[in-house]
Amino acid sequence: MSRKKQRVTGEEAWGAAFAAVDHAPLLQHLGVELDDDNLRHALTHRSFANENGMLPNNERLEFLGDSVLGLSVATKLYEQYPDRPESDISKMRASIVSRYGLADIAREIDLGQHILLGKGEDSTDGRNKDSILADTTEALFGAIYRQHDFETARDVILRLFKHKIDNASARGLHQDWKTTLQEKVAEKKLPAPVYESEVSGPDHDQVFTSHVLIDGVKRGTGTGQNKKLAEQQAAHEAFLAIR
Repeated sequence: MSRKKQRVTGEEAWGAAFAAVDHAPLLQHLGVELDDDNLRHALTHRSFANENGMLPNNERLEFLGDSVLGLSVATKLYEQYPDRPESDISKMRASIVSRYGLADIAREIDLGQHILLGKGEDSTDGRNKDSILADTTEALFGAIYRQHDFETARDVILRLFKHKIDNASARGLHQDWKTTLQEKVAEKKLPAPVYESEVSGPDHDQVFTSHVLIDGVKRGTGTGQNKKLAEQQAAHEAFLAIR
């Protein structure tokens, strides 16, 4: 009589899941070394930790990384834009280090495939959720700070966020157009926007197209390398249409 194979959990499952992915490309994107323990800890979402015997998760590192990120970006904005008032650089910082800003960076470094997720999150496209991508990015910054020092973490952050920081002034304050559109339709007492998206092209060169409908009428269309960017562009177009 054969015995049912017992599910592996705990440290063994943690090590196996971490070893199943080559993390060298991620470290290359970051441009800094992290030992396996620190990297594994930073990549462990609470869903994986809870499903495997209440392992450590990355939330404490996320808390630490959030502080390092905020100070790094605030200092750079203060130095780079000496003529901008506090109200401007405060909003610029908030936009750059927002969930959307962090998720953009996470996608640029292909972070999603490296995150250790529980089965539930993994089955619901958790690797592409802005919140999970943003939180894990902050956890990585926390891990870099812990293993190295503030200056090393700051340099990684400023290199990854350079384009956003450099363009914060030139393009005006970054706008979260989905939120802006939501506020505008509420002001006009219209139904909430509905987004429809489709993807085309090969896996390595996908193009997302999103449409936003308000009260059943298509009011905006956008395209981008990911769904979020396409929706933001569509929301911008819709906002201009109903403004």
